Amino acid sequence: MATDPLPIAQALIRCPSVTPADAGALDVVQRLLEPLGFGCERLVFGPDDYRVDNLFARRGSGGPHFCYCGHTDVVPPGDLAAWSDDPFAAVVRDGVLYGRGACDMKGGVAAFIAGLTDYLAAKPDHRGSISLLITGDEEARSVDGTARVLEWMQQNGQIPDMALVGEPTSRRVLGDTIKIGRRGSLTAWVNVHGKQGHSAYPAGADNPIHRLVAALAPLLAAPLDNGSEFFPPTTLQVTGLDVGNTTSNVIPAAARAMINIRFNDLHSSAALTERLHAALKAAGCRYEMRTECSGESFVTQPGPFVDGLSRAITRATGEVPKLDTGGGTSDARFIARYCPVAEFGAVGETPHQVNERASVEELRRLADAYRMILEEALG
Repeated sequence: MATDPLPIAQALIRCPSVTPADAGALDVVQRLLEPLGFGCERLVFGPDDYRVDNLFARRGSGGPHFCYCGHTDVVPPGDLAAWSDDPFAAVVRDGVLYGRGACDMKGGVAAFIAGLTDYLAAKPDHRGSISLLITGDEEARSVDGTARVLEWMQQNGQIPDMALVGEPTSRRVLGDTIKIGRRGSLTAWVNVHGKQGHSAYPAGADNPIHRLVAALAPLLAAPLDNGSEFFPPTTLQVTGLDVGNTTSNVIPAAARAMINIRFNDLHSSAALTERLHAALKAAGCRYEMRTECSGESFVTQPGPFVDGLSRAITRATGEVPKLDTGGGTSDARFIARYCPVAEFGAVGETPHQVNERASVEELRRLADAYRMILEEALG
């Protein structure tokens, strides 16, 4: 490689950009992109006490339009005494880069910029457009980051034809996994009302615990589905159950439950919400329920975009990547509303851990992979 991602990654790590602080991280990115011919827009969203800095940069105006998406915010380092080095010093030892964000995902952003630089040196007259959406609000609220920037992009005619999120998706070795989708996540908070009474005289009471258990039992008795082509079965977990009762001989007046459903592409959050309502009504519950969906399930079907990613990754790493939809949620859930999206990045062994780290050699190979991905996408 002509361009080394290591000094870029070190410069980013040395910015202590714990969400929502930017600490100069996006300035580093902007200073590298502008000499390459990118027009940069800094987009700041959020309330006065939680301002989030985001960057959208684009080179070219025609199609196809390829967008790389990432984040420069990081989680807090935690116990500083547990780190071998200052988490923001970006120390390299024995071929390994240490620091908060080395894996998730300042190393990935650096690798893309390095790969992009080499691609443009070889293909200054490339067809189409290249853009970067880099947010400072991925690790926390995820409200004033990628989702808001995408709204701005749509309003300004900047929606890409395809997008790649650089999260650390590789499992064992670089290149073994591409994420082409994610499960949806629905959380429900249920409050079932009953009638308080003495446990020795239950006929004069209405036990809300019994009704809540009766509502939950059929939901837990059998799987909600058997999975689909690219997804495992949907899972429903009761993650909280509380009555606030400290007395053994009192039937409480209310019972509360918290439920989380991780669902595949056979369901929508609206349909699952109705299923919960039906179960509660069937058990005769008097209740209130509040639900929140952090993201619907989505999948990018194999085709030219995904096939091109696979070819490039195999060329760069020698691995034939598995198409996967596992894990939690990512900012790809927002992007999927607008265009095909996939995720590919470093081996995700140490995100959010003490002594977070990334192999320097892996970062350089990742930069090569990103360069080859651009070659596949734009020629």
